[in-house]
Amino acid sequence: MVVSRLTLGIAVLGLVTLMACSDRGDNITAQNGRSTLAASDGANADRTPRAGNNQIVWGPAPPIFPPGAQFAVLQGDPSKAGEIFTIRLRFPNGYVLPPHTHPTPEYVTVIRGNFLAGMGEDFSRAALSRFDVGDFVTMPAAMAHFATTHGITEVQVHAIGPFALTYVHPEDDPTRH
Repeated sequence: MVVSRLTLGIAVLGLVTLMACSDRGDNITAQNGRSTLAASDGANADRTPRAGNNQIVWGPAPPIFPPGAQFAVLQGDPSKAGEIFTIRLRFPNGYVLPPHTHPTPEYVTVIRGNFLAGMGEDFSRAALSRFDVGDFVTMPAAMAHFATTHGITEVQVHAIGPFALTYVHPEDDPTRH
């Protein structure tokens, strides 16, 4: 009888634990010391760039980026003014994005690797701050900033279009070469 009650108690505890840990609804959960909002069942309905195997469809980044970056649009049209968009950028190890500005704020989440970013009109390793997987950073509109990567790095950028990148130093613009 005691064994049956103990088994039933363990089963109930296990069920309650599973229910508490489930990722349903719009629950806020903590992961590695960071608060995140869990997606609701319908939150992923606008994944148009995904192929049949549910993978992100990557392509070369627009020519405004130095060679080597990859680009995927997850939501919206980055070229349309006033439209919210979400993109992913994948960079090789050691990629450098020279000082530049954007017309609207960018909201950046590190998905993979280490993203190092700094503010200012001249690239400076001493000014870099390191952002690891799960970290979030806001790049203010019209504020000069720069970045580099450690390891293959993927970031997700959420902003309002149109997406534009203006280099502080015109000689850094790859479309001018």
